[in-house]
Amino acid sequence: MIVELINTGSELMLGRVLNTHQQWLCRQLSDLGWIVARQVAVADKGPDIQGVVRESLGRADLVIATGGLGPTSDDVTRDLIADLLGKPLHEDPAVLAPIIRYFETRKRRVPERTKLQGLVPEGATVLANGYGTAPGLAMEVKPNPFRPTGAPSWLIMLPGPPRELRPMFQETVVPLLQRVFPRPDLFVCRTLRAVGIGESVVEERVNPPLQHLMKAGLEVGYCARPGEVDVRLLARGPEATRLVSEAESIVAARLSGFVYGADDEELEAMLIRSLTERKQTLAVAESCTGGAIASRLTDVPGASAVLLAGWVTYSNEAKARFLGVRTESLAEHGAVSEQVAREMAEGARRQAGSDFALSVTGIAGPGGGTPEKPVGTVFIGLAGAGETVVEKNFNPFDRATFKAVTAQQALNLLRRKGLG
Repeated sequence: MIVELINTGSELMLGRVLNTHQQWLCRQLSDLGWIVARQVAVADKGPDIQGVVRESLGRADLVIATGGLGPTSDDVTRDLIADLLGKPLHEDPAVLAPIIRYFETRKRRVPERTKLQGLVPEGATVLANGYGTAPGLAMEVKPNPFRPTGAPSWLIMLPGPPRELRPMFQETVVPLLQRVFPRPDLFVCRTLRAVGIGESVVEERVNPPLQHLMKAGLEVGYCARPGEVDVRLLARGPEATRLVSEAESIVAARLSGFVYGADDEELEAMLIRSLTERKQTLAVAESCTGGAIASRLTDVPGASAVLLAGWVTYSNEAKARFLGVRTESLAEHGAVSEQVAREMAEGARRQAGSDFALSVTGIAGPGGGTPEKPVGTVFIGLAGAGETVVEKNFNPFDRATFKAVTAQQALNLLRRKGLG
């Protein structure tokens, strides 16, 4: 089955809003066994919207369009698609009633333009929206004037706000798809997540031993992010489970020591889970990352059982006052040094009374570097019950990437040395 996705909205094309629909919908559909073949974003302009809808209906069995169903003047998707298909719009009292009730229960006047959301193209099925005022729409385009064979296509229109689109998709669109389209072949997808190793090295290690499985139908993909590489293993058909399972064992063995988890689990979530199981605690002392490590850890539900305290000691005075870093160490070695990273970690562990403490101190740039310590230099410390470990890394990136990579390296140091 060919699936295409169209996201409408001039704000997307201006870069004012991040398009999260394509990633979220592609994931939902792939989990159900339907892979999106093409996705495109267009501005709220008649020729653009009608052009891409015409193209998609000419190829795809299923087209999902998002955005442009609301009451404002730039919400034109419903009208343009109805015009393209030659379907007149009519006011549906059953659609209009909950819209009016939505405003009345909030003791607000019903704007006239809001009533436009009660217009439904002839032959369309209304998809209830319990999270906003704009209903979704589903239409079977039959016969399909845009496909050479005339084969029918399904066109689904969903409102743009994610808080409306996502539950609507799960509650109304998924049952529709499962009813209308034959059950797809067995689809299995597994993602192994590796940290502390480059994408090219990952491919060199895992690609050769996977060749025989790839010839049998396994698909392998790689996705690199700062400090991390995902290996995606995918297969369809009756042998899908066996192919992915064998491939997972091979990848885990070839990347032993680098793979920390699978699928959607983030490194910080794995650490919180592992430390919770061990009944161990953590403190963090950050300088150049400005709280990025603590932020990632506290994004994980249940982090309060592990993270006892954190300090952002950006100045030398703060390092000395709150963490007990010796002024002699700062004067002799400088704030960005192995000795200071060591004392920061040990001071944080001592102050918090935790099992472990992480510290980072470095030069994020763009200024402040020297020939001996260029921009990107960072020292990461880990204090535990035994010896304190300090590692030196070089991350010559922009400030945001520097912070992200350094935080990842710090968390990975805890994984390797603290949980190893």
